Amino acid sequence: MMNRVVAVILFFTCICARAAEQPHIILVMADDMGWGQTGYYNHPVLKTPNLDAMAKAGLRFDRFYAGAPNCSPTRATVMTGRTNDRTGVANHGVPLRPQEKTIAQALKQAGYTTGHFGKWHLNGLRGPGAPILKDDIRSPGEFGFDEWLSVTNFFDMNPILSREGSFEEYEGDSSEIVVDQAIDFLKRHHQAGPTFTVIWYGTPHSPFMSYEKDRQQFAKLDDKSSSHYAELVAMDRSIGTLRTALRTLKIAKNTLLWFNSDNGGLNGIKPGTVGGLRGFKNTVYEGGLRVPAVIEWPNGIRESRITEFPACTMDIYPTLVKAAGAESSTIVQDGMDLTPLFSKEQGRRDKPIGFRHTGRTAWIDNNLKLVRPNAKNPPVFELYDLDKDPQESTNLFRQKALVAAPMMQAWATWNASVEASVAGKDYPEGSVVPPDPGPRTWPQMEEYAPYLEEWKNRPEFKRYIKSPPGK
Repeated sequence: MMNRVVAVILFFTCICARAAEQPHIILVMADDMGWGQTGYYNHPVLKTPNLDAMAKAGLRFDRFYAGAPNCSPTRATVMTGRTNDRTGVANHGVPLRPQEKTIAQALKQAGYTTGHFGKWHLNGLRGPGAPILKDDIRSPGEFGFDEWLSVTNFFDMNPILSREGSFEEYEGDSSEIVVDQAIDFLKRHHQAGPTFTVIWYGTPHSPFMSYEKDRQQFAKLDDKSSSHYAELVAMDRSIGTLRTALRTLKIAKNTLLWFNSDNGGLNGIKPGTVGGLRGFKNTVYEGGLRVPAVIEWPNGIRESRITEFPACTMDIYPTLVKAAGAESSTIVQDGMDLTPLFSKEQGRRDKPIGFRHTGRTAWIDNNLKLVRPNAKNPPVFELYDLDKDPQESTNLFRQKALVAAPMMQAWATWNASVEASVAGKDYPEGSVVPPDPGPRTWPQMEEYAPYLEEWKNRPEFKRYIKSPPGK
């Protein structure tokens, strides 16, 4: 009897010890922020003092890649650690399959209280962000979040958000609103155990809406560009608010705070968004995929530094599982655990990074990058050496045919495995259940019809609400 009591005590002691060591985890993601749009890259007009401070204190990635060149696909890679096409999310506004297992579910099983705040865009709805309906089978709650205050897509000033299906109206900048709500979540839960908080901004996605006070410093720019950069000023300010709150709650040292953008920068914004890289959002060149990224975790990253180790959003899931001492609840993954990089610089990346998006593909193997820039058939490939040519200006495909050949074979093998995933072969059912519905535009859905009259004059909705559903 005594031995059994001792065993029980030791069991619960181990659980409590693990919980004490588990970090709080916060994922923060910008919407359409380009690789060059930070103060630490000496942007010609934009200052980001709070993101700069985070970078100075943590691990700054100079070669971090979004999982895809636009939003929903990248969000799917964050949630699952899998290339977006494996999960069914082939393009923006395409839903995540209910069969997918997410990082929120894995961390929840490991004792985390989980919360999502802001843009979701994994429930298959296009158009500007509308509050998510309570019975949506692809809401954040269905994918492992205990609490959520979320919208279907991008959102701006004075948003309408959905708190687990109940609509709430807010006044002010969207970035600052969702950070304030996330801080409230942390205040209520941080003492009871580890927390997992996802903050997905709607900034700086169009339409560009900002405070006049933030636009003033960009008075020499055109209206679109000045509002775009003013949104980033408010977003950076919210990062400062979040970091201050972590110190106030005395959890900053054991909080893993991860910031990145969801895809490359926008074309048509002056000054530029991609820091001189080639391409923009919706391309698989560096300007469409390479994004700013910083991880701050004082207890886990004891010396700040800059790394050029190639990493991506598919790495987030396996890294967090390792950091939290959790068990993976997903299937075939494309990412790798980055925690060894937290203590010292690593050499070559053993696992190449593959991208698939609407017929375009890329395959990054350390300094070499194989690119299929469009969906033309037969496919045309390009090869670049990113160490010598980060602007991808010199195509080496013919010159380096012997180098390109094994890369194409590795890509083909990986691509075939993705095709099997698309067909649902990874799932226990061996097929996709329920079938992928494809994207829909919410103003044309009967479920949203009761709200259209009330919302028709909202500036971000006007051009989408043209007629009642079915007409």
